[in-house]
Formats: sequence, C-alpha cells, structure tokens
Amino acid sequence: MVISSRNPVHSVLFLILAFVNAAGIFMLAGAEFLALILIVVYVGAVAVLFLFVVMMLDVDFAELRRGILQYAPIGFVVGIILLLELLLVAGSAWLAPDTAASGVLPIDGGVENTRALGQVLYTNYIYLFQACGLVLLVAMIGAIVLTLRHKPNVKRQDIAAQVARTKATGVEIVKVESGKGL
Repeated sequence: MVISSRNPVHSVLFLILAFVNAAGIFMLAGAEFLALILIVVYVGAVAVLFLFVVMMLDVDFAELRRGILQYAPIGFVVGIILLLELLLVAGSAWLAPDTAASGVLPIDGGVENTRALGQVLYTNYIYLFQACGLVLLVAMIGAIVLTLRHKPNVKRQDIAAQVARTKATGVEIVKVESGKGL
C-alpha cells in the first residue's frame, strides 16, 4: 500500500504501519533493541519527517508523474539486479548453513542483546557511531532549509524589526469619525 496508494499522506501512514509491523516481528524474534530503535528512529523521526514534508511542501504530484515512464527501463534493470542479489544470498545461505566458517562471533548467553550492542557501539565503533550522528544532523538541517523556501505571499518574521520596536512604532492611534466605525 505504500507504493500503490495514490495519496502521498496515505503512503506515509502505510509506511509507518509497515515499520510498526517490522518492530513487532523484531520483538517476537527477541531483538528488543532493534524493535525499539525501529520505532524511535524510523517511526518517530524519519516517517514523521516525511509526513511533514509531504504536507508542508506544495508539491504538484501530477507533474512529477508525467515523465515516470521514461525511467521504467532503468528501474526494471535495477529490480532485476536486486532480485539476482537476493537469490544469490538466499542460495548461499541454503547451500552453506554452517555459521562457524562464516566468521560470526559466538553470543554470550549471560549478556542481554541491548547491553552487548551498547558495548560494541561505544567501544569498537564509537567514531562511526558519531559520524552517523553527524550525518543525521546534516540531513535534519537540510530538511529544514528545504522547507523554509521564500514564498512571495507568506509573511515572514523579522526579528530585528521586533527587537528595535519602540512605543511610537508599536502603537497606532486612529481617529474614528462618530458613527462610522472601522
């Protein structure tokens, strides 16, 4: 429904529903950390940001759909490549299910998965973790800059004029004739 819905707001709401369903599957599989991160990061930040951008920007979706058929061959080729990659991964997992040869570390049964992930993130991968935070900050600033385009009929706040306001410029006395009103 995310792809086939005609209304972009409905598409984003179906995307949020898909994230919540995936978080439920993670929770059932015992990966509580991944489930909660999926809810917090994707539903709480990314999907809501998509929803605000779709609702705030005045995008003409009919104009965007006009030239969509010219990209169909490229999309078909990319889809076939992704399908072949998925079949290759599924085939290799089916042919060689032995995880000892694949370099997977054994899981310590005494440590919860959230604590183990925290230990790995804040020791071995701290610089990459901080770089991901920086990328998210830049993406957030970019989204704000894109939504704050100048529109000719929209009044903007002038902070310098508000701070420099005096009593003479803040109050306007109007002489109303008797019986006329405003």
